[in-house]
Amino acid sequence: MGSDSYSTSSKLLFRQLFEKESSTYTYLLADASHPDKPALLVDPVDKTVDRDISLVKELGLKLIYAINTHVHADHVTGTGFLKSKVPGVKSIISKASNAKADLFVEPGDKICFGDLFLEVRATPGHTQGCVTYVTGDGPNQPQPRMAFTGDALLIRGCGRTDFQGGSSEQLYNSVHSQIFTLPKDTFLYPAHDYKGFSVSTVGEETLHNPRLTKDKETFKNIMANLNLSYPKMIDVAVPANMVCGLQDIDVKAT
Repeated sequence: MGSDSYSTSSKLLFRQLFEKESSTYTYLLADASHPDKPALLVDPVDKTVDRDISLVKELGLKLIYAINTHVHADHVTGTGFLKSKVPGVKSIISKASNAKADLFVEPGDKICFGDLFLEVRATPGHTQGCVTYVTGDGPNQPQPRMAFTGDALLIRGCGRTDFQGGSSEQLYNSVHSQIFTLPKDTFLYPAHDYKGFSVSTVGEETLHNPRLTKDKETFKNIMANLNLSYPKMIDVAVPANMVCGLQDIDVKAT
């Protein structure tokens, strides 16, 4: 169903989940040692909301947040459906995304669940509102640290920069200043993978990422010549994801 991280923290319950149509990873994190077992989902997908809710119930968790790394263009977020099906869940996205949500985060903010937390780091470039969520640095926090990089940094790759206000120069600066500066053993968990990988580390990507190990000008040239096709879901996904994935429900209600 998912995979555990190699974490030395007995507090963190962690599952990595996959949606095959868009090759999207959803991540479930919870403070298993807290009486309420508060949990959050990172980058949920509309098509797998029922699966995620079922797992949360089976594990005896209390889902409190459904959070996105950015406004996705390749699938519709599940945050809106989660809110409608699980009482008390709040959606979170970056303020810079200009999307709708219950709570907006900015660089340096902390998202707390029990005694654990995620730190917010701005990593724009794929989109203007991209953020990376990093597990806390301190006592009783998971070690090694974990970074949920969205589409900013993929395993041996990165997100495209030709839509949604993307900028290859900005993406290069974001990854090098906000992700590659984390400890080398930090686990990297992207929003997607298309080659069968599930996790990497900062150390691996600084050595082996075929794009981001290059100098900035070479990287910009690579990104300018990818010749990628128009994203097939973008015209549906982006408008929906600007309103928590509930565009159709909002339209029907009016």
